[in-house]
Amino acid sequence: MSSAPRNPPFRAEHIGSLLRPEELVKKRYAIASKTESPDSLAPVEQKAIKEIVKLQQDCGIHSITNGEYSRHQFWGTFFETLQGMEEINLREGGYDQSIFRAYAPDVKSFMHAKTIPNQVTIATGKIKHTGTSSFLPELKFLQSLLPKEQWKDIKLTLTSPSWYHFRYGPKKAYVNNAYSNDDEYFADVAKAYQTELKILYDNGLRNGQVDDPNLAYFCSEAMLEGWKKDPENFQTADEQLDAYIKFYNACFERPSDFHLGIHLCRGNYMGSKHFSEGAYDRIASKLFNDLNVSTYYLEYDTPRAGGFEPLKTLPKNKNVVLGVVTSKFPELEDQKEMVERVYKAADYVAEGSKQSREEALQRLCVSPQCGFASHAEGNALEHEDMRKKLQLIRSIADEVWPGQP
Repeated sequence: MSSAPRNPPFRAEHIGSLLRPEELVKKRYAIASKTESPDSLAPVEQKAIKEIVKLQQDCGIHSITNGEYSRHQFWGTFFETLQGMEEINLREGGYDQSIFRAYAPDVKSFMHAKTIPNQVTIATGKIKHTGTSSFLPELKFLQSLLPKEQWKDIKLTLTSPSWYHFRYGPKKAYVNNAYSNDDEYFADVAKAYQTELKILYDNGLRNGQVDDPNLAYFCSEAMLEGWKKDPENFQTADEQLDAYIKFYNACFERPSDFHLGIHLCRGNYMGSKHFSEGAYDRIASKLFNDLNVSTYYLEYDTPRAGGFEPLKTLPKNKNVVLGVVTSKFPELEDQKEMVERVYKAADYVAEGSKQSREEALQRLCVSPQCGFASHAEGNALEHEDMRKKLQLIRSIADEVWPGQP
């Protein structure tokens, strides 16, 4: 078994999205309402990205992102730009609530606030990558801001392969004349995903992070209960999780020097809301041993994620980034307490691997538990609060792993 990759991930990490400046948020809404020209966006967006890159550097963060400032939502526009995928909410009378899993945690939250979620995208034809990546301009602009030797450190956040599958009921992620079953749908999405990764790799990306709320939902007792009661389900929740891991592995085929991690998100909606709860125990062994990624970015800022015990199943060739600092609220955590939590996590990793604490620490890093602004409006804290959180992450890392980036 090879050792866990390093640099990336870095000892001090963050999850990707950062609070957007008000000027950028207002500009996007003005363009959406057609009160301003789309041409007016680029200067505002590029200025904001330059400033947020400098903030990350000033805070000692090496895994540089664009803060997701080129997107309105964290998942970007990967699926929307694939041939065969269509935003049916743009069709008049295109869908109703019956398309959704009402017990899917994010859908449940969306429907509490409104009739139906935004951006309802399904396959209305055979899925195929067009050869043009909507993420590539993000990468190219970041590269223009950094010296070439730092391009390998750039982190691009990527869409979950199941983002537009799990939220819909069984066989409702596609219309009947597009696909007859999930296996056909998964196969074409995987080919498109591999094409996307190849385009990004060929253009210099070496550090990707998949943002994935769906796998964490399999830790939620409320979701699992809803799944059992759904007469339309043709497989158990465990069988669906297995199918997703097989599907993800097909999507994630990549060169050995392409570091890929996955963030298991429990929700980061407007006003700092979360969607789901439940310890990782139920899925940890499959997650850590069967999924073809190098790094797991896990939320550990509150008891809703359970304890560190599941880390005993972490293989020696994989990393965990411990999200012990919350990105949802401004109160600053105590550094000493956070350091002790990192050590506690390391002890579980060490126990499972029959290693010393110091050996186990080599596979751990630290970060906020989630992004600061998965959606345009961002979480319930201010820009200065975010800066202090990033500095705290750097300070924790410097105490636990002195001298390491």
